[in-house]
Amino acid sequence: MTFYKKLSPFYNLALLYFIVSFVLRIVLLFHPITQSSFTFLESLKIFSFGLISDFFVFMLASLFLWLYLIFVSNSKYNKPYGYSILGGFIALLIYIASGKSIFDEYGGALPKIVLIFVLIKTFLCSLFIFLPKHRDKIRFWLFTFVIFLYVLLILQNALSEYFFWNEFGVKYNFIAVNYLIYTNEVIGNIMQSYPVVPIFSVLFTITAIITYFIVKNSRNYIDKIPSVSEKLKISAVYCTLFAFSLLAIPSLAKTENSKNIFVNELQSNGIYKFYLAFQNNKLDYFKFYKTIPNQKAFALLKHQLPTISGTNTIHEVKNDSLEKRKNVVLITIESLSADFMKMYGNQQNITPFLDSLAQKSLAFTNIYAAGNRTVRGLEAVTLCLPPTAGESVVKREDNKNKFSTGAVFKEKGYNVKFLYGGDAFFDNMKDFYSGNGYQIIDKSSFDPDEISFSNVWGVCDEDMYKKAIKIMNAEAKQHKPFFNHIMTVSNHRPFTYPNHKIDIPGNIKSRDGGVKYTDYALRKFFEMAAKQTWYQNTVFVIVADHCASSAGKTELPLDKYRIPALIYSPNIKAEKCTKLMSQIDLMPTLFGLLNFDYESKFFGQDVLKDDYQPRALIATYQDLGLIKDDVLTVLSPKQEIKQFQLKPNLKLNVSPECQIYYDEIPLKSEKTSLVDDAISYYQAASYLLKEKDYQFNDLSLNKKNTKLYARIH
Repeated sequence: MTFYKKLSPFYNLALLYFIVSFVLRIVLLFHPITQSSFTFLESLKIFSFGLISDFFVFMLASLFLWLYLIFVSNSKYNKPYGYSILGGFIALLIYIASGKSIFDEYGGALPKIVLIFVLIKTFLCSLFIFLPKHRDKIRFWLFTFVIFLYVLLILQNALSEYFFWNEFGVKYNFIAVNYLIYTNEVIGNIMQSYPVVPIFSVLFTITAIITYFIVKNSRNYIDKIPSVSEKLKISAVYCTLFAFSLLAIPSLAKTENSKNIFVNELQSNGIYKFYLAFQNNKLDYFKFYKTIPNQKAFALLKHQLPTISGTNTIHEVKNDSLEKRKNVVLITIESLSADFMKMYGNQQNITPFLDSLAQKSLAFTNIYAAGNRTVRGLEAVTLCLPPTAGESVVKREDNKNKFSTGAVFKEKGYNVKFLYGGDAFFDNMKDFYSGNGYQIIDKSSFDPDEISFSNVWGVCDEDMYKKAIKIMNAEAKQHKPFFNHIMTVSNHRPFTYPNHKIDIPGNIKSRDGGVKYTDYALRKFFEMAAKQTWYQNTVFVIVADHCASSAGKTELPLDKYRIPALIYSPNIKAEKCTKLMSQIDLMPTLFGLLNFDYESKFFGQDVLKDDYQPRALIATYQDLGLIKDDVLTVLSPKQEIKQFQLKPNLKLNVSPECQIYYDEIPLKSEKTSLVDDAISYYQAASYLLKEKDYQFNDLSLNKKNTKLYARIH
């Protein structure tokens, strides 16, 4: 019984962790974003396997607690051991402070972190040596502090998981990993989105109360420090469980195999999900996904792009009519789901301007976003290639000098710019666009008097549009056509914007308000643009970067990828294009409308051409989907393949081409031709990026190689 009590710091904290995780699962189970019902067996699986997973994760997470407790001792501070230990800490402190330690080789903040840690250890060691009468009191408060930290981390993690679920409808994924990089924007977003001071005041108060009771029931460990033999027993038990946990956790993760994605997410442990996301941020297609011979992949791709040959996508785009050298303004709107618009069934009137503009435009009613992050939308309209596994090309190291829409415009003599109301450092946008020949205009380019309102993401859309008008007026005087790509920011949590603009106050911080203000700012932009000399000779392309939410019952819920897209010009014919298409097709379609002749590497196509074969490509960072012939084919890591028959879930008073909801019914037998088609897209795109064959400056060389390949074969 005495030995059992020596384990009290572990089992008291473990009990807290299990209770908090159990309550969190119940809260997430009934959260509005959890769009699913659960059978008794599914609920049992969620909570039983979830508890087992929590146990093993806690055993790993308590490693630092074990290390701290195992070294609690009085004898080590007695002469001569205490002075030897203190001398060692001082020598280590001098070594690290010299600036020539091994830690300095890694750079960054690591040397400072290690220095502070050793400094604290040296200070505490000195207190224990030179103040022996106060050792018990110092040890008590140090023990209390360690328990407080663990309690705080347990509660803070639960709070973070809740807010992450509230935003994305999943446990931690690669987005959470990215959030560690862009701390200024993320912390600022949290500060502006939520009542942080009250939340953390309550959090620290609850942490203090719980800590009091755990310390009260666990202090026997420090009141009577275990002997060496007892510590060895504790270590034997802990190390055994630790080793078993290392083996058990990956096996438990394999049980997250339900067809209902919410079951898998609720069953999983958030901390382990974060670890997996950190490990899998980069995915090699050829290592993790089902493949076919490259020649076969490109041969299948040839059915979609008839003029390609060899293992590349080089093809000539020819038009019979004279090129139209019109200015082009591409506006990618943050988080604009299709179901915000009236033609898709929304009755809230939150996009009145876009609704009216759609009636005057070439409106694409059946277009799907490539992914569920801004960088995926930017990648789709800039590079016009499928969303390959792992991070977007925008955020990869090898992201420069790619074949891009900007490159096509520059070849045609256009000025090319990327305009963003925030800091273009975020999401690596500055590095990507400047590395592909775009001039960057971001928040740093604004004068103080050009900013009327801003939040953590940047200036409001109105300010961005006013700046854009100034830039385009200056460009018009250069007598060169311009291509300006504008990325908006206002329709993003915390959804703050100037008051007295729309009938939803900005301080309410509602998504509907963010959408409606975004629409309002766009109307103001067009009102300003219509007064400029360049307006009549300009084509406006408006498209969402991705939807407002990505959570759904399946890995790739179609309604969470459906976006609006319009091409408008004062002289354009208003019509609807109802063909199934991908976000990567939008700019090649625009080039077709402008009658551009160019040599292309794009996977995206002009959907208005007669030979276009409808299909759409959608993805997360690891699930890669192809929509074709009313079937969704999903490629996943470990060579997994799933297929779903798409059955429209019809909504009343919505035209057939604007129906966005589908039931995804698992196919009983595989449609091999569609599987091969899906593989051909993603494998070919991955191959070209891996072999650096999607560059802009190697077109002529690749063209020669293509001719040589054709002669050989």
